[in-house]
Amino acid sequence: QVQLVESGGGSVQAGGSLRPSCAASGYNSSSFCMGWFRRAPGKEREGVAIIDREGSTSYADSVKGRFTISKDNAKNTLYLRMNTVKAEDTALYYCAASHFSCRPIATMWRTDFDYWGQGTQVTVSS
Repeated sequence: QVQLVESGGGSVQAGGSLRPSCAASGYNSSSFCMGWFRRAPGKEREGVAIIDREGSTSYADSVKGRFTISKDNAKNTLYLRMNTVKAEDTALYYCAASHFSCRPIATMWRTDFDYWGQGTQVTVSS
């Protein structure tokens, strides 16, 4: 059974850092396109960052230069390093896996992703 379990969210002050992680089980995550999405209160779920099998990445404009997506294939774990966080980064963060090849994140749909975690809350206070 495929499972994605996020952890590492929490509360942080604006300008601080956080590193949520996502542990994958039931499949080899290195063979999938992996990504982070988020849903802020009252807003639609949006793509934040993706990473392909070779480690190439794509980011939403709103997080470019501040967030870094990475993965440890040996641990089957995905990470999202969040630096210089802002109040508008407050959201429920989800990891997801797709059997499709990665494309630039602005062109990937939620329906491209087969598996989703339950989410981890990130709250940024100003």
